[in-house]
Amino acid sequence: MHEPHPNGTPEPLTKDDFTAASEPFRLFEEWLKEAVTSEINDPNAMALATTGADLMPNVRMVLLKGVDAEGFVFYTNSESAKGEELAANPQAALVLHWKSLRRQVRVRGKVSMVTPEEADAYFLSRPRQSRLGAWASRQSRALDSRALFEAAYEDVNTQYPGEAIPRPQHWNGYRVTPVAIEFWHDRPFRMHDRIVFTRPSPEDPWLKTRLYP
Repeated sequence: MHEPHPNGTPEPLTKDDFTAASEPFRLFEEWLKEAVTSEINDPNAMALATTGADLMPNVRMVLLKGVDAEGFVFYTNSESAKGEELAANPQAALVLHWKSLRRQVRVRGKVSMVTPEEADAYFLSRPRQSRLGAWASRQSRALDSRALFEAAYEDVNTQYPGEAIPRPQHWNGYRVTPVAIEFWHDRPFRMHDRIVFTRPSPEDPWLKTRLYP
């Protein structure tokens, strides 16, 4: 943990802090751990940028639900706009911004689906109401009225009265396997710290570079 400034902002990381590890995931886990204690809401919230067959960029907020040496995992409806875009172009960019810490992490990489076993396990960990909602929502498609959505939810609630609610086949997890991870830390007068870890492919070792802000 880094000692805070008097105004509550953590001390900027030094070059040694940034380069202590040979790969970026340990540093990310440290930053995420600090964000959990300082962010008011959803420290795991991240912007997800995708492009479809038309190459028009699209971005929205999702929740990071897992991270390890294989990549960053989130879950969504595969029939949604982002699901269709990822099917057409399985690449994505992520941004996590922690205002309380004045830090940002950017990720770029290839996207693949998690295993059915991983998706099943996470789906079962969700609140019952969220699992029902995954069945009731035809995500990203036109909805004539809120009442129709609520009626669909009640239909699913009747169909699955207990806790045994199976995962819909259209509800899946996605893993962004990074080829670039950039760490940015705010400093006064735009003298920010920027360190980027890059690799040509997931099989290659990481390279570390300090960037001008």
